[in-house]
Amino acid sequence: MAKAYWIARVNVTDPQAYAGYMDLGPAALIANGAKLLSRGGRSVALEGPEPFERTVVIEFPSMEAALACHASPEYSAARAAREGAAEVEIVIVEGLEQDDR
Repeated sequence: MAKAYWIARVNVTDPQAYAGYMDLGPAALIANGAKLLSRGGRSVALEGPEPFERTVVIEFPSMEAALACHASPEYSAARAAREGAAEVEIVIVEGLEQDDR
């Protein structure tokens, strides 16, 4: 089964309110099988628009696990805490199977 990756682009618009998301979000992700690979480190746009303030990459064991996490009560509470505190784009991409590499 192929792993799946969340790729989130985030511009924080209200740091104080966003802190509420940070209190809940990472724990909700980890509780749902996620492994945080990148959480807002330096990024450079080589093609396309400038990167958002934060680019986050999160690994899941499968596409189903990634989708289930997003719909989970824990992550839903984190998203509610983030409401109005950031501009967010999230995509989930399925990784390659071992045989496809």
